[in-house]
Amino acid sequence: MTRSILHLDLDTFFVSVERLLDSRLNGKPILVGGTSDRGVVSACSYETRGFGVHSGMSMKMARRLCPEALVIRGDVGNYSKYSKMVTEIIAAQVPVLEKASIDEFYADMSGMDKFFGIYKYATEIRKKIIKETGLPISMGLSVNKVVSKVAAGEAKPNNQLKIDFGKEKSFLSPLSIRKIPMIGNKTYHTLVNLGVKKVATLQEMPVELLQNVFGKNGPEIWKRANGIDNRPVVPYSERKSISTERTFEKDSTDWRKMESILTAMTEKLAYQLRKQQKFTSVVAVKIRFSDFNTHSKQVKIPYTSGDHILIPRVIELFRQLYNRRLLIRLIGVRFGGLIQGSLQLNLFEDNLRMYRLYEAIDDLRMRYGADCVLRAGGVLNLN
Repeated sequence: MTRSILHLDLDTFFVSVERLLDSRLNGKPILVGGTSDRGVVSACSYETRGFGVHSGMSMKMARRLCPEALVIRGDVGNYSKYSKMVTEIIAAQVPVLEKASIDEFYADMSGMDKFFGIYKYATEIRKKIIKETGLPISMGLSVNKVVSKVAAGEAKPNNQLKIDFGKEKSFLSPLSIRKIPMIGNKTYHTLVNLGVKKVATLQEMPVELLQNVFGKNGPEIWKRANGIDNRPVVPYSERKSISTERTFEKDSTDWRKMESILTAMTEKLAYQLRKQQKFTSVVAVKIRFSDFNTHSKQVKIPYTSGDHILIPRVIELFRQLYNRRLLIRLIGVRFGGLIQGSLQLNLFEDNLRMYRLYEAIDDLRMRYGADCVLRAGGVLNLN
């Protein structure tokens, strides 16, 4: 059976939500992100892109390029609310839904052509989203995830595109290599230095050469450039929290050791959040004393997945709980109130250097394991 994979991508999602909430923003150049000069552009309207503005750019530079742009800090709660509305509409219409991020969705519609014309049915889903939420959304339909995602990107703004079976390679070939998912800035510049700018050139390169240059990612890049992608659509489930605990072999009052362990725990959980493209709004710490009495304390915070925000909160909660210096048997950390999102949402935190640092560190962890980079305070008592 030929697969049919649908990709739906909300156009300039943060900007579109802001315009829904304030129609005076329609047609105006909009920047969403950290509002200080140290901030970063999380999203920008199409009106700003002609000036060379793009997401991930420093807000200072974006303002310089497009001085008439209106700058909005953004509200993650609003974005989460509208994302949930779209999720519920799609989930009610398709057999298998994967929520890839706060504004991107995959659906496996394979076999539905026995009952519906799949492209027509997918079109109806897209129209329903637009009608019921007021949000613009683009759509790509093909035999796999990578081609459908690229097709949705090519359909923007607020349009749709179907790539017929067998046409995947010819569809991709004239495009820039930047269009292929998993080709970021570093990979792009490496390929350009090899003389590769179009997907067609990438398609013709020996797999062995790409493997020599990019390691295990090389063959995957080649496959995606050739429109080959067997990844399944992973059913979406709303996980409410993630947590970790540590039971000591010997009960302890060494609060410095416990704080360093909590630091390492928090850092690992925050990495899990970013890896899963999630954000937390509730931080909780648990202590179990030697007499098995258990106490916990939690605090509500703005949505984040940043270590530099979460670690101080965890340590603060621990110090509030551990004020009697009794022997401790167990400590734990939990992040709750999770929502789906991309690293974009961290850009509201007004720290370009921190954003770049997380990108670099998480890339190292993906390559060499979660323990390859840890804060010194957490390393000392990790084991």
